[in-house]
Amino acid sequence: MREQLFGAAERILLRAGPNALTSRAVTAEAGCAKGVLHRHFADFDAFLAELVRDRIRRLDDQAAGLRAAAGTGAVADHLTAALLDVFGPIAVAVVSLVISRDGLRAQLRAGGSTGVPLLTEATALLASYLTAERALGRIAADADVDVLAPTLIGAGHLLFADREGTPPDAPAVRRVVTTVIAAVVREP
Repeated sequence: MREQLFGAAERILLRAGPNALTSRAVTAEAGCAKGVLHRHFADFDAFLAELVRDRIRRLDDQAAGLRAAAGTGAVADHLTAALLDVFGPIAVAVVSLVISRDGLRAQLRAGGSTGVPLLTEATALLASYLTAERALGRIAADADVDVLAPTLIGAGHLLFADREGTPPDAPAVRRVVTTVIAAVVREP
């Protein structure tokens, strides 16, 4: 039931944005009684917080795969692919949701999240990968990955933030990535 409710919430976010997301809309989309949501979650913000945490947990697999790719291929290609994954349509909608709901942010911060949840964890994902590449000598030893990672996430978010426009293509994302890492990349 939990996954069914999350799927319903994601469909509403994609179709109509965060303002359309209500407990009644979610349960109607999921095809269940309104009480079902409240049986599984303390309130609607608790449901939304768990939805965001679920999206954050999905980044863990991506982080492991990205770190495993360190030392192979081109750094810019890996970072471009990571940004394209991080800023998929659902993630962009979830970030909009987090930004628009004070109660949701309060729930997430009470659980230990900082900054803008999902973007903060995506930043950590990129920093982890850049650290691995720096250890392999493919990124300059003096590169500040704690500045590079949020710079990439911020630039990526600006590229993808327009939920109603056409998302940028891989070459546009790669152009941003190569510009940000140009001074520190040490690949042949």
